[in-house]
Amino acid sequence: MGPSSETAQTSGRWHYWLCLVALATLLPFLLLGFSEVALRICRVGSPTDVTIPCNDQGRPAFCNNEDFTVPFFPPGMVRTPRPYAIPVEKPKGTFRIFIIGESAALGDPDPTYAFGRYLEVMLRERFPGIKFEIVNTAITATNSHVLLPIAEDSARHQPDLFIVYAGNNEVVGPFGPGSVPTSAALFLPVIRANIFVRSTRMGQLVARIIHPKKQVWYGTEIFHNQAIRNDSSEMDHVYRNFAHNLQDIISVARGSGARVVLCTVATNLKDSAPFGSSHREGLSQDSLRSWSALVDGATRWESTGGYAEALKLYRSAAQIDDQYAELQFRMARCLWNLQDYGGAKQHFILARDLDTLRFRTDSKENDIIRSVAASRQGVELVDVAEIFAQESQHGITGSELFYEHVHMNPQGNYLIARSLFPLVARALPYQTPNVDSGDHIPSETECEQMLALTGYDRSRIAKLLLRRLERPPFTTQLNYAEELRRTTAMAEDTGENWDDISARYLWAIAKHPDDRLLRLNYAFLLNQIDPYAATEQFRKALPYDNAPVLSNWRTF
Repeated sequence: MGPSSETAQTSGRWHYWLCLVALATLLPFLLLGFSEVALRICRVGSPTDVTIPCNDQGRPAFCNNEDFTVPFFPPGMVRTPRPYAIPVEKPKGTFRIFIIGESAALGDPDPTYAFGRYLEVMLRERFPGIKFEIVNTAITATNSHVLLPIAEDSARHQPDLFIVYAGNNEVVGPFGPGSVPTSAALFLPVIRANIFVRSTRMGQLVARIIHPKKQVWYGTEIFHNQAIRNDSSEMDHVYRNFAHNLQDIISVARGSGARVVLCTVATNLKDSAPFGSSHREGLSQDSLRSWSALVDGATRWESTGGYAEALKLYRSAAQIDDQYAELQFRMARCLWNLQDYGGAKQHFILARDLDTLRFRTDSKENDIIRSVAASRQGVELVDVAEIFAQESQHGITGSELFYEHVHMNPQGNYLIARSLFPLVARALPYQTPNVDSGDHIPSETECEQMLALTGYDRSRIAKLLLRRLERPPFTTQLNYAEELRRTTAMAEDTGENWDDISARYLWAIAKHPDDRLLRLNYAFLLNQIDPYAATEQFRKALPYDNAPVLSNWRTF
C-alpha cells in the first residue's frame, strides 16, 4: 500500500468521524425542529407574536395577541393588554403614536382616563386636520424585558413617535429578582434565551408539565413576601438590564424612523408608606432592642403631636439602624409637621428607595432614564418626576396626583399629557402654531368634558380602588387607615342625575363619534338601565371582529 493510499484512508476516516460529529450535533436540533413543527400542526400551545392579523370591522388590521405574554408568565397568570387594532394601511395624514409601558402608562385602574387619552383629546382639539392614532400597548405587571419585543413589533407599523413610561416593575416583573411569575435570571443574555425558549411550542409544553395547575393572579398581593434590599447585589443586575433594555428600545424605535420621548416615573412619596422594611445586616439583638425601644417611644410622642421629641428619638434610632424604610417615613412625617419640607423630602425619598417590596421606580432608575435620554439623538426627555414635584405641595408628591403608590389620578394623567403635548406638536410634519406658551393647550376641565369623566365615573373608580386597598400589601402600610378613609370618601355616591350623566356622554360622543372608548364607557353605563341601547354602543365600540370578552375592557 502506497503513501497515497494511506493518505486516502486517513482522509476517509476523518470524513467519517466529521460526519458522525456533525450528525450528533445537528440531530437534536433537527428533532427539536420537527417536534416544534408537529406541535404547531397539532395546535399545541399558541403563537406569541405581539400582534396578529385581524379584521377591524371589515378592514384588515393588526390586533393585539392575547397570548403574547405566555413566555413571561406561568399558566393562569398571563397578563393581557387592552384590545387595540392597528390598520394595515396607514391613512394619509395620520400621526401614529405608540405608548410603551406598564400599568401606570396603561392608566390603571381605568385606562379610558390614561395620560394617552388626555393627550389624544388635546391633539384632536388643537389639530383637527390631523388624524391621531394613539396605540397604548402597555400591559400590567410587565417590565422592560417584555416592553422590548412590544417596541420591536410596534416599529413594523409605521410609527411616528414612541412614548416610554416605565420602571416600576423592574424588580417584581418577569425575570426580576423579586419576581413571582418567572424565575429570576439575572444575566440579560440568559433572560433573552429563556424568553426565546418559552416562546416556542416546545417551551410552552414543558411549562405546562412543570406547572400543571394554573396559578391565580391576585395583583400586588402575590409579591407580599418577595423582599429585595436596595443594597442587594441583585439590584446591580436590575439597573444594568434596565439600562440595556431602554437602549435597545430606543434603537428599535429610531430604526423605524420614529422619534422617542422617554419619561421619568413619578411616585407617591408623602402618602404611600413603604410596603416592606428590613433591618441592616449584622444588627445584634441588643442593638435591635435598643432601636425598638427608641422607635416605640418616638411613636408615642408622634401620636400626641410631639413631633420634635419624636424626631429626636427617631434620629437616635437611625444612628443604630438607618436602613429600615418605615423609620425614614416616620422621620419624614415629623419633619413635614415641623415645616422642614426640604428635610422631609429627603427622608420620603429614602423611605421609597429603601422599600424592600419594590413596586415603585427608585432614584437610580430615574437617573438611568435621564442618562439614556441624554445619550441618544432623536430622544427627548420629559422629567415627569420633577414636573410632579413642582406641581405638588412643598415639592413632595402625594395623593393630590396619585390614587395610591404609582397610579396617577385624572389630575396626574392630565399633567403628564400637558407636558407631552409640546413635544408631540413639534414632531408633527405639518406647520403648527407656537406650542411653547401652553395657552392653547386645552384645560383639564375641557379634556374631561371630551372624555365624559363624570362624578359617577370618579366614584366608580374609587370603588375599584377600595377592593385593591383591602388586600395586602396595602393593608400593611403605616398610613393604611388614612388612605382607606380618603378612598372611601372618594367612593361615595355623588348623587348625579342619570339623565345628566347620559347627556354628558352624548355630548362628547357627538363631538367625536369615532371615539370607541367613549362609546364603551357609555355602553357600560347604559347596560345598567337600558341593555338594548347598550348593545348598539358595544357594537360600535369593539375595535375588531370577534373581540375578546368585555372583562378585558374593564377591570371589574
